[in-house]
Amino acid sequence: MIQWPELIVFTILFLVVTVMGFLASRWQRGSTLDHLDEWGLGGRKFGAWITWFLVGGDLYTAYTFVAVPALLFGAGATGFFALPYTVILYPLVFLPVLRLWSVSRVHGYVTPADFVRGRYGSSLLAFLVAVTGLFATMPYIALQLVGLEAVLRTMGLNGSGLLGHLPLLVAFIILAVYTYQSGLRAPALIAFVKDILIYVVILVAVLYLPSQFGGWGAIFDAADAKFQASESQTDNVLLGPNNQLQYITLALGSALALFLYPHSLTGILASRGRNVIKRNMMALPAYSLLLGLLALLGYVAIAAGVQPITNNATGRPDTNTIIPVLFDNEFGSLFAGLAFAAIGIGALVPAAIMSIAAANLWTRNIYKEYIRKDATPKQEAQQAKLASLVVKFGAVLFIVAIDPQFSIDLQLIGGVIILQTLPAVAIALYTRWLHRWALVAGWAAGMGYGMYLLYLIPNPAAGRQHFGGSALALDKLNLLGWQPFAGSTVQIYVGFVALTVNLVVAVAVTAVLRATRTAEGDDQTHPSDYHADEGSPRLKPVADAVAEA
Repeated sequence: MIQWPELIVFTILFLVVTVMGFLASRWQRGSTLDHLDEWGLGGRKFGAWITWFLVGGDLYTAYTFVAVPALLFGAGATGFFALPYTVILYPLVFLPVLRLWSVSRVHGYVTPADFVRGRYGSSLLAFLVAVTGLFATMPYIALQLVGLEAVLRTMGLNGSGLLGHLPLLVAFIILAVYTYQSGLRAPALIAFVKDILIYVVILVAVLYLPSQFGGWGAIFDAADAKFQASESQTDNVLLGPNNQLQYITLALGSALALFLYPHSLTGILASRGRNVIKRNMMALPAYSLLLGLLALLGYVAIAAGVQPITNNATGRPDTNTIIPVLFDNEFGSLFAGLAFAAIGIGALVPAAIMSIAAANLWTRNIYKEYIRKDATPKQEAQQAKLASLVVKFGAVLFIVAIDPQFSIDLQLIGGVIILQTLPAVAIALYTRWLHRWALVAGWAAGMGYGMYLLYLIPNPAAGRQHFGGSALALDKLNLLGWQPFAGSTVQIYVGFVALTVNLVVAVAVTAVLRATRTAEGDDQTHPSDYHADEGSPRLKPVADAVAEA
């Protein structure tokens, strides 16, 4: 049954941000949007507040706000990996992102693959980084639709077949049109509304809901009772001996991976200067506090006896509806509609940024590199706009064609994939010792072994024998017939293992290539490029400065 009051509140707020999305094309606009600097990076002049909302809105997505508490609801302590992961994230990336911003502003790089192309003089390595970014980003965009559909389903829009996806399609047509027109400025402006709504909703929920179920002590007791009755050996309010290593490696691997995603770097490259990024790296952990509070709502849902809504398209319960159902049951229609709008808008912001980042990769590192080398800035911008449309509708088709639960597993696989670019992107910011061909070999080894290990992981709950997640029992590690951990049931994050293989191969092959004095390729960067800041004459002019010249 359709919840009309909630749907009306949701629709009104959705229309407000739609208007903002269209108006964003005039906000802080340069002389033209027919340039990737302007359309894809907002003119490279976002200040501290805009960057904080933009990056926060990009990293803490709608999927995060429905899936993390749903994971605690279903598996317990394992779901808390998202908290240490976002705590250690910012100290890890603080210095690398500053160096990437500087070298990108000096040379006009729009994507991480641009940097790799300039650093190593290798179009092949840049192509591999670009394709890896595209493949890792696509399921991430689809996951935003999972969060949006969970909200729509809770409000009663839970049809089967293509008709059931119609509201989602309408929402993404609107998103596609205003992103096409306004570029990165649209999600940057909408992120203000999204983040304010999210903060209000979560703080009210965390302060109010525990009092309804006897306080946090009773809530944890209810969660413990549920997991004690579970047949799973890993579901508990405390980590067990088999999943502690997986928890640690997943948190560390996820932290290393997040700012390798092209959409995460888009907000960094759109910043005005290094000081803006420094302030943001110090302030963004405020979102981690919010995430920790939100995660606890998974245990609140257990105490409240929440049952997930059955997805009429698949016939199976959709665990991503846990938090929307909790809000629907415990709050009035007005506040529930507000909460649903916060989650729904929270899907649009990252989906827009991700599609823009993917479009930039396609345009700069595939279209311009291999299809049309003489493309003008205007032609690049037009190609990126079209590519962003294709990416968005590809994500919609992705959700329509497959079980959304599989897309969640694909996102975990996406983390394994994007981690294989760490040597070529992150390590290259500090040293060029690793040879370009060794990086290609390391990428191939890490990607191949990672995919092989992921193939071995089943998901009995979803009825799949392969590609069922990213947690692998050590017993499955097999190196040319050698099983160093035979019989062990301790789990580890596949991405961590694959990255280790990548690095070992890259170092070994580099040693061989250097011994044979194989050509390394030209480095277009200079050591001083990595320290240039706002106001430096070394910075390449952005689009509107070029137009005025």
